[in-house]
Amino acid sequence: MAVIGALGLASVALAAAPAFAKGHTDITAPSTAQVGKTFTVSALGDHDAALYVRACIENRSGTQAWHQVTCGDVVWTGTGSTVTAHVKAAHRGTQQYRTVVYGLSNPTDGHPVRLQTSDPVTVNIR
Repeated sequence: MAVIGALGLASVALAAAPAFAKGHTDITAPSTAQVGKTFTVSALGDHDAALYVRACIENRSGTQAWHQVTCGDVVWTGTGSTVTAHVKAAHRGTQQYRTVVYGLSNPTDGHPVRLQTSDPVTVNIR
């Protein structure tokens, strides 16, 4: 009887454990680019905490605030949202780019929720 009680208690403890949403992000960009030339930044993201997701690319230079460059299509969770930006290197310096994954409750949700952000990648403009 003690074994059954212990197993029942263990199953209740497992059922009460929190479930964690899972997501992933990825971003690729060249490490260097030439002034006046165009380079490509590609990103993807997905997260199972929402019915729909959208991946966006943000960038900044120096200590400026992050701003959105472009976003991919809204897709079902599990499909993975992809986005590509073609950036013209206007001046010398360092640019950082990152992926942000937003969750939406429907394809036209006007209030997306930021779910995950990638580590930034750096492009040195020469």
